[in-house]
Amino acid sequence: MTARLDLEYVGTGFAGWARQPGLRTVQGELEAALERIRGETTALTVAGRTDRGVHAVGQVASHAGMPVRAEALNALLPGDVAVRRSTAAPGFDARGDALARRYRYRVLARRERSALEDGRALWWPHRLERDLLHACAALLPGSHDFTAFTPTQTDHVRFERDVYEARWIEDGDLLAFEIEADTFMRHMNRVLVGTMLEVAGGRRSVDDLARLLDGAHRRDAGPTVPAYGLWLVAVRYPGEPWPRGRSAGRRGS
Repeated sequence: MTARLDLEYVGTGFAGWARQPGLRTVQGELEAALERIRGETTALTVAGRTDRGVHAVGQVASHAGMPVRAEALNALLPGDVAVRRSTAAPGFDARGDALARRYRYRVLARRERSALEDGRALWWPHRLERDLLHACAALLPGSHDFTAFTPTQTDHVRFERDVYEARWIEDGDLLAFEIEADTFMRHMNRVLVGTMLEVAGGRRSVDDLARLLDGAHRRDAGPTVPAYGLWLVAVRYPGEPWPRGRSAGRRGS
């Protein structure tokens, strides 16, 4: 038997997802709670290993054995992480079975800071041409080489990623960049947003972003924006509906 956990957490107080000696992590808190209930060590497999400070509303993990009730786990977990559902899922692998992950980066584009969005969205009081953001996002669907959008010191051996959807969503002063792809590289979304903000601020062109998608060096792209604006919002699995009526089997843009 395998169990599936659907999770949400505020990443501010965590050193990322992955268990690390001496550091507070999401995996560490969850596995400790599972061990207290089940009486044995329980290793979790996760759909996306989020970095320090990154939040999640749609994270998915799996573990061997019978599921533990979400209510029981939440009674032992700290307030910044919660199990939304814990279900039996025979043979389920949260990472290996995933078809795509969807992330959202939130930007507050106004002159005044927000107390409510502090630590949840990037405050951006600078020049910003929204039409240019939309033009940048339109370049991303398809297969590209994202070498320029991940640190040069990396364990990645494949730098090509398939982006299924990318768009900026406007809600007054709050902007959200949503991107769905097969997998992501470390810092990829945060460097993409940093580069697009440079385009929207007139410091580089849309054509320059297009050139970066052919495998340029990391130094040629923009800055890495802070982690606290990034949210893992969904993971797609076979048989589950995709947004806008697309089937889970469809690949590409």
